[in-house]
Amino acid sequence: MRKWVVGLVAAAAAAAAVATAGAGAAPSLTNVTLQLKWVPQAQFAGYYAAQDLGYYKAAGLNVTLKNGGPNIIPEQVVASGQAQIGVDWLPSLLAARDKGTDLVNIAQVFARSGMTQLTWKSSGITSISQMKGKKVANWLGGNQYELFAALTKAGIDPNNPKDVTIVQQPFDMNLFLKHQVDSASAMTYNELAQVYESGVKPSQINVIKMQDAGTGMLEDGMFATGSWLKSTANQAIAAKVIGASLAGWIYCRDHVAQCVQFTLKAGPTLGKAHQTWMMNQINELIWPNTS
Repeated sequence: MRKWVVGLVAAAAAAAAVATAGAGAAPSLTNVTLQLKWVPQAQFAGYYAAQDLGYYKAAGLNVTLKNGGPNIIPEQVVASGQAQIGVDWLPSLLAARDKGTDLVNIAQVFARSGMTQLTWKSSGITSISQMKGKKVANWLGGNQYELFAALTKAGIDPNNPKDVTIVQQPFDMNLFLKHQVDSASAMTYNELAQVYESGVKPSQINVIKMQDAGTGMLEDGMFATGSWLKSTANQAIAAKVIGASLAGWIYCRDHVAQCVQFTLKAGPTLGKAHQTWMMNQINELIWPNTS
């Protein structure tokens, strides 16, 4: 973590120096669009903090944060030039590169996986290996790689319906709550809380973490196109965006309540209690960070 924090402190100090500089003509700001992975929620609180605390502006940037959604693929948005930098899981980025897309991971924010599979205690399914012949739900669309790796590791072919039935999971937990599938994907910071909020007790479910299954993968990170990064000027812009963003994440590590407020300002569909849970869980995925 030392290299990361030293760089962040330097970036924050530079931003502060710009922000507190003497009066005079304000320098022009460089426009940058940052495409987020999903709809507004505390998963992106560090970016909201960098925006609302003026870290981006102090670094000479006018950053537009673009919300994601079910029909928005950050890799496509960045590759098409609609955003200079995107946020997505590393496996999705690697899959895009395998298809020939010129994308480069420039900052890895999450240090560990938040992906889990939930099962009911009453089902007796306590491990991935027991999912053979079962109905297993996942969102797919780039979110399936950790689960599929875990199934494959357990000798179950996720592409063979004789081994397991993969069900397209909607962006809620109704399939699981209605017992229509044997297992459903849940992020520790989001869907797991939704299940508890529905009235389910922790004692009623098994939470199988991909990290424990040995297939946890790096999730939220920042990326850009290799062609955009060939420019020295763009490399400098990327460094500023990274420094200000990570300074925002440091702030959220130490100021959970304030970052929840930044998130609520961004307009999430789920309320303060849920976003507070999410903020705390997200911090656990980032900190401590040894990269």
